[in-house]
Amino acid sequence: MIASWKHTLEAHGATILNDQVADFGDVESERRQAAHGAIVADLSPLSLIQFAGEDAQTFLQGQLSNDVRLLDGNNTQYTSYNTPKGRMLANGLLWQGSPNTYVLQLPASLREAIQKRLSLFVMRAKVKVSDVSAEWVRLGVGGLGAAEAVSQVLGDLPAAVHGRTVFEHGSVMRLPGDHFELLIAPDQAQALWEKLLALAKPVGNACWDALLIRAGIPTLLPATQEQFVAQMLNYELIGGVNFKKGCYPGQEIVARTQYLGKPKRRMYLAHIDAGEAPQPGDELYSDDLPDQATGMIVNAAPAGDGGYAVLAVIQISSAEGHALHLKSMQGPTLRLQALPYAIP
Repeated sequence: MIASWKHTLEAHGATILNDQVADFGDVESERRQAAHGAIVADLSPLSLIQFAGEDAQTFLQGQLSNDVRLLDGNNTQYTSYNTPKGRMLANGLLWQGSPNTYVLQLPASLREAIQKRLSLFVMRAKVKVSDVSAEWVRLGVGGLGAAEAVSQVLGDLPAAVHGRTVFEHGSVMRLPGDHFELLIAPDQAQALWEKLLALAKPVGNACWDALLIRAGIPTLLPATQEQFVAQMLNYELIGGVNFKKGCYPGQEIVARTQYLGKPKRRMYLAHIDAGEAPQPGDELYSDDLPDQATGMIVNAAPAGDGGYAVLAVIQISSAEGHALHLKSMQGPTLRLQALPYAIP
């Protein structure tokens, strides 16, 4: 976290643990607001990897699951980086910052390893791979009234989901669920933050995570690396895979799953009333598969009305008509809920 920005957050009452905002002093109020009104959250737990150079587009086109050629500076796309066996190592948001420059946003906990791995494949390509996280303060604005709040502060907004608009000191990106992400020059962040506080409640990172969960947007973390192919995370349903582009690591497996078979597992939205917070990588059980796990938690965050909202990859056969339990058959029960998009 940028030191000057950390001081700004603390001056506004933020409790910061491991470079992540835990809360602004009233956890329950923040969670309720996230469910019913506009919120603004610091997104320092996300890092930015920049790919710059005349070969940047070609290089990324051969590494990531989406079609990098479709980026023009005015849009973003979800994308993933996979093993040759099609298992996801990381996923995140990608955009073109300027001609021959692209930025991949992903969790800070994955940044160093993914940056190092991708750098190994640059070889003689004219591409420089670097961490540019300290160049921008990142804010998320979401919930009911988010569009109005951002519009009052910045003016024109991207009209469509995945649109990107550049303003004098940064950019704003529109995400699914009418959520917005702002990248702001550090010396301008405090002034913009204070304008947003008049229109949206500041919240801890978990509240932003809950919004993404309800929107059905998964985030791969260290505990879930190499556990899923794209279709298990519904990634093709939210535009994270392009099936018309050329080869990339794992492309054959992802394409075969799409055209020659049907996924046996899919990602579901659920609620869990549990005393202990579910964790990414926690296994799920059901009575139709008594001797093995039937699924896994992808992401979890406290829900505004108590309990936890989770995204979980589950055997389709188990999700259709069987009780699902966290960690063991005696564990808390998952209540499946409707995602904002249809699962085929």
